[in-house]
Parts: sequence; structure tokens; C-alpha cells
Amino acid sequence: MSLQEKLDAFKAQFKVQAPPGAFDTFARSTQELIDSGQAERAVKAGDTAPDFTLTDQDGNTVVLKDMLAKGPLVLSFYRGVWCPYCNIELKALEEAVGNIRARGASLVAISMQGAADSRKSQRDNKLSFPILTDNAGELAARFGIRWTLQDYVIEFHKMFGVELPKIHNDGEWNLPMPARYVIGTDGRVEYAEVNPDYTRRPDPSDLFPVLDKLSRVAAE
Repeated sequence: MSLQEKLDAFKAQFKVQAPPGAFDTFARSTQELIDSGQAERAVKAGDTAPDFTLTDQDGNTVVLKDMLAKGPLVLSFYRGVWCPYCNIELKALEEAVGNIRARGASLVAISMQGAADSRKSQRDNKLSFPILTDNAGELAARFGIRWTLQDYVIEFHKMFGVELPKIHNDGEWNLPMPARYVIGTDGRVEYAEVNPDYTRRPDPSDLFPVLDKLSRVAAE
């Protein structure tokens, strides 16, 4: 079963089991984000990736330039440990991480949550790759993927116990759009997939041809 098939199966289940109004409200919020065109204005292939220094789930400092010195980097922005769609995607990335590493690249996930929630993400999904904390979504904003939730959808997040201002420790109702990037050793974005519809994610295997091309170029 592909990643998208797994996401679609969960979405169908949620539609049946969700509290009244929840499914339609989340769908409305997503459609408004799509219509805003923000995803089209985000960092895309051919752009230079914003530089960053972040900390991982164990408090270690992670610097983009240091990672690129070892090879290409796959970045996956996700919403948080509370998001079932994100957890399904993280598991799919873990299944693919061996193929990513075999192509000379590394993989990190990035969210706005703190280290404790990142460690929970790792434990629950049995992840072998780091999860970095993007404080207040500052890096997501530089990539053009941070957005502010509409007032009407905030109440439904509260219903599910997802208090983003507390989870992110910034007092704001912001999230990153799910996004996946491949950054070459020169800092150039070689692949970009940003989707304002959080229920849709590209299959990890889509990364392989990009990484294969980078590997061939590096060998020339």
C-alpha cells in the first residue's frame, strides 16, 4: 500500500468517526489555504535553501552547512506528534531511509514542537533519523510554509486537545504546511513538494530519482 493510500484510508475512517462538523471544518480550512496561493510562493526547486542552525530531540546542534558537507539532505517539515497523517508519513520515511542513505544523502524531520514531543515522535514511530525543533516556525516562515490557522478551525483543534500555543511554546496558532525538500551539497534546492492539503503527501520513492541524479553528478 502506497503512502497516499494509507493516508486516504485514515481520512475515510476519520470522516466517519469525527465529531459533528469537524471533518467539514478542517476541509474548509484546507481549501482556504489552497486558495490563498501561499504554497506557490514557497521556496521551490532552483532556489537557494535558507541556512539554519537548529537543535535535535536530544539538544544537539544541527547546522545545515555541516550536514551538506557530508552529502545531500532531505528535509521533511511536519505538523507534530499529534497529527496522525504526519505519523503515517514519518513511518513511510523510516521505511525509505535506508534507500536514502544508500544514495549518499541524509534525512531530518522538522517541526515546531519541543524536544520532548520530538522524542515521542521518534519512539512511537520507531524513527532512526533526527527531528529538529523549529522555534516559533521561524525556519518554516523563511521557507514560506508557515501559516496562521483561521479562528473557526482553532476551536476544533482545542476539541482534540491540540493547543498549538502551548505545544510550540510561542503563544501563536501557527503551523507549517507539510513540505519535503532535497538540498544539494551546494545549498541549491533540487526538489520541493509543498502541499497545503495535509492529507496528501508524496511517496518517499519520489526522492530516489533526484538523489540518483545528484549522485551521478557528484561522481563526474
